[in-house]
Amino acid sequence: MTSTSSSTFEVTPELFSPVLYRMTPLAVERGEGCYLWDVNGRRYLDFTSGIGVTNTGHCHPRVVAAAQAQVARLIHGQQNIVWHEPLMRLARELLPVMPGDIDTFFFSNSGAEAVEASIKLARAATGRPNIIAFERSFHGRTIGTMSLTSSKTVYRAGYEPLMAGVFFAPYAYCFRCPVAVRSEGRYGFDHCCLYPLEKLEWMLHAETAPEETAAMIIEPVLGEGGYVVPPVEFMRGLREICDRHGILLIVDEVQSGIGRTGKFWAVEHFGIVPDIVVMAKGLASGFPLSGIAASRELMAGWAPATHGGTYGGNAVACAAAVATVQLMKEGLVAHAAEMGEHLITRLRDLQADFPTMADVRGLGLMVGTEFMRDGVPAGDIVKNLVADSLDHGLMLLTCGSDNNVVRWIPPLVVTREQLDEAVEIFAGALDRHTG
Repeated sequence: MTSTSSSTFEVTPELFSPVLYRMTPLAVERGEGCYLWDVNGRRYLDFTSGIGVTNTGHCHPRVVAAAQAQVARLIHGQQNIVWHEPLMRLARELLPVMPGDIDTFFFSNSGAEAVEASIKLARAATGRPNIIAFERSFHGRTIGTMSLTSSKTVYRAGYEPLMAGVFFAPYAYCFRCPVAVRSEGRYGFDHCCLYPLEKLEWMLHAETAPEETAAMIIEPVLGEGGYVVPPVEFMRGLREICDRHGILLIVDEVQSGIGRTGKFWAVEHFGIVPDIVVMAKGLASGFPLSGIAASRELMAGWAPATHGGTYGGNAVACAAAVATVQLMKEGLVAHAAEMGEHLITRLRDLQADFPTMADVRGLGLMVGTEFMRDGVPAGDIVKNLVADSLDHGLMLLTCGSDNNVVRWIPPLVVTREQLDEAVEIFAGALDRHTG
């Protein structure tokens, strides 16, 4: 047996399934704020946030205190059997920040579970079977959520047949749209060319009739698919089409929610109200917790005992989530908006000197930099940039169907100085690999 020894624990990769792709070789000992320390004491600036989970930073003192206090009182009270205080408090903390008339919750463990729950609710409430998802989407790795995912073939290959009744419509990815015209707007494209909406209307005539379509599910900002921000007209067009045909609109806010984009929910940027909100990742600052929310009227279409789960709404996770939501309300959402503006400005300054950084886009602290070479996605450049940045103490992730987008997803507690440090490290990598 081969192993790597450290000062604190032994790393034995052969004990774990190779199915789990590893993004770094790091063995970490502790985290605090925007930093992780490996077992050799080296500090890394963590701009992965555990893939958008540690929005309050690693081990925020208030989250830690809330979880510690709850562990001593009640660890698990199964939600089919008992009510507990953290569950009540979490629902009440979330209620004021929910869009429109959304006022009723169901809690589970993971993002995929929550997406599955949203589909079950939509089918049960409408009596319709089909779901429209969008190209380049990522909704999870279960059979149901894989069926809704189209960001990469690797997530689906070898697992067919998947869930039936799923249809894919174009996402408004303006940078890669063959007919879009770039404007001088803040985010690169001010107006939708309307082609994706025209295609969607065609699908409802030719592929899945409105009367058999339960819902459309969409990430208001694409996550794994490339950190793409669609135009306002596109999202408002979806809402109008859904309203016209009695189709439910589900927004998957697993990665974009809980303050990440500079608003509590990314959908708020578009001035629309969804029918169902899916939440997870940043909800509990690292404790496994997810959920869906909808109006009481819609939830009433879900018959008792037709859905459930053993660990959903865990007492310790809910206590951590209460502290997390309170921190968001107390200023972290506004801070994310301010720091996101600074990050985008710094990255666009770099873009002027490095033309392979073809697009810089994002909302709040959910920012993507897309790399192209001679009009072709440059995934090799991105791979080298991320590896080089890690060597110099900065942790970044990639995304996009062509793996040619660097995603910037620091904890929302990040400072201007930490953002500047990260951009300087990245600039050095750009010099070495694209200069």
